[in-house]
Amino acid sequence: MSPISDLAPDTRPLPLPRPMTAAGKPRRVGVEVEFSGLTEEQVAGILTEVLGGRAHEQRPGRWLVEDSRLGGFEVYLDSRPLEALHHDGLGNHIRDLARAVVPVEIVSDPLQVDDLAPLDEAMAALREAGAEGTGAGMLSGFGLHFNPEVVSLDFADVAPVLTAHALIEDHLRRRTGTDLARRLMTWVDPYPRTLVDRLAARDAPADMTALMDTYLRLAPTRNHGLDMMCIFAEIDRPRVARSMDMELISPRPTYHWRLPDCRIDEPDWSLALEWNRWVLVEQVAENPDLLERLKEAWRDHRASLTSIRADWAWRSGGLLEGAGL
Repeated sequence: MSPISDLAPDTRPLPLPRPMTAAGKPRRVGVEVEFSGLTEEQVAGILTEVLGGRAHEQRPGRWLVEDSRLGGFEVYLDSRPLEALHHDGLGNHIRDLARAVVPVEIVSDPLQVDDLAPLDEAMAALREAGAEGTGAGMLSGFGLHFNPEVVSLDFADVAPVLTAHALIEDHLRRRTGTDLARRLMTWVDPYPRTLVDRLAARDAPADMTALMDTYLRLAPTRNHGLDMMCIFAEIDRPRVARSMDMELISPRPTYHWRLPDCRIDEPDWSLALEWNRWVLVEQVAENPDLLERLKEAWRDHRASLTSIRADWAWRSGGLLEGAGL
C-alpha cells in the first residue's frame, strides 16, 4: 500500500473555503462508504489494523470500532431486516447470500477534513483485501456519502450552497461518470429542472421558509445527490414532517451529499478525490459573481428551443473553467 504522502496532489483532501462554523469551531464531516467483497468482521479488523483501536461485535451483523486515531466507526450490512436474523447457521447463510447485493457500510464519527487522508489509507487496505465497488456487477448499486457540517443554519449560508449544487450537478455527473447500475436506481436522481429554475430565477426564494417550501414542493424526496431533508428538519421539523415520512430522516446541521458510485476497487480512486468535488460546490457558493453568471446562463439555457442536461453540463463546466475552478 502506497503511503498517502506519495499520492498525487489532486487525491489529497482540499480544505473547505469556510473551514469554521459561525460559532468558531472547525467544521467536521461524516463519511459513509458502501461496498462488497468482505464481511463486516473483516472490515472492522482492517480498520483497526490501519487506524488502531479495538473492534467488537455489538450484535449479529454489526461491528463497532472504538478508540481508533479517527474516533469510532460502525460496520454493518446495510439492510435492517438482516439485523433481525439470528446469529446461527441459517442466519449466517442468509447474510452470506445477501452480501452479493447488499453492501457492507462503514459509518464514521464526524471527522476533521484532514482526517480523510488517513481514512484513505484504510480504503486502500480494504481494496487490497478484496473490497468491491459499484463496478463489480449490475446490481452493485453502492454509494459514498459525505455529511459536511454547515457553517450555520442561516438562509445566507445555506441557500448559496444548495443553489451552487443545483447549477453544477450536471457538470459533476459528466466529469465523474455514473455507473449504469446507479443510473438504473431511483435514489440518485438529479434535481428536477423545475427546482433549478426556481433557484436560478430572478425572484428566487428570499428566506428560509420560502426555500424550504420550494424544495418540499418540487423535490419532496431524499433520492437526490444533495439531500437537504436533514438540514430542513433541523430547522423546522414540523414543516418537513407535513411532506415527508420522518422515520429515516435524522435532523442534523449537515448537508447529506450522496455520490452515486463507490469505486473503492479502482486503484486511482480515493475519498479525497470525491471530497474535492464537494469543495468545488462550496467554492462556487462562495463566489457570488460566478453564481450569478451560472444563474443567468441557466435561464438562457432554459429559454432555448431545446435544453438538455448534456448541453448544460458542458456550458456550466466552461463557466467554472473560466473562473479557474
